[in-house]
Amino acid sequence: MFASMTGKCGTLKIAERDFVCTSIAFSHSPGGRSGFTVPLNDPDDASHIVTFSGENSKREQDNQYELSIDRMLVKSKDRPKVDGLPLPTVEPAAGACKQIGNFAQQKVSSVACTATAASGKKYDFQFESDGSPIKVRTIRVADRTAEEQRTKVLAAHIEQLKCRQLAIVQGILPRDRTAFILQCMEE
Repeated sequence: MFASMTGKCGTLKIAERDFVCTSIAFSHSPGGRSGFTVPLNDPDDASHIVTFSGENSKREQDNQYELSIDRMLVKSKDRPKVDGLPLPTVEPAAGACKQIGNFAQQKVSSVACTATAASGKKYDFQFESDGSPIKVRTIRVADRTAEEQRTKVLAAHIEQLKCRQLAIVQGILPRDRTAFILQCMEE
């Protein structure tokens, strides 16, 4: 699942440096890892992004979600790139994020996260939604077995079309075409 929302960060501080943000995103992977991603409005680095990431979460109330943070992912212009995008630096960390609101209802009013990396670097942000609708998307991982099955079905269909065309070229009568096509496909 991927959800993005707009608003503003009342607080966005990384290693004692203040930043501005106007949107955040939440993601939850099939493996169970979740994260709040914050693109920073950094005049020195257009690709500066931080993600508060963790695997343990809880929801004690419908409108309250908490995520324990065990690592920070930091992307910047100085990082190596894959397919044009910077790879994140992964820093072990300890902290928590708290979200008020519910993605299913597309109403999240605020998110607050604090974390301290093993290096001692501190991350802190408080986000307030501007009330705009949240964009929620479900992203599916392709099932390799299903993809292989689709490929086999497509190959059989192409073979059938070739045999049907061959039957037409050879002047096989319509009443005899099915038998001809089946025999052709077996060869």
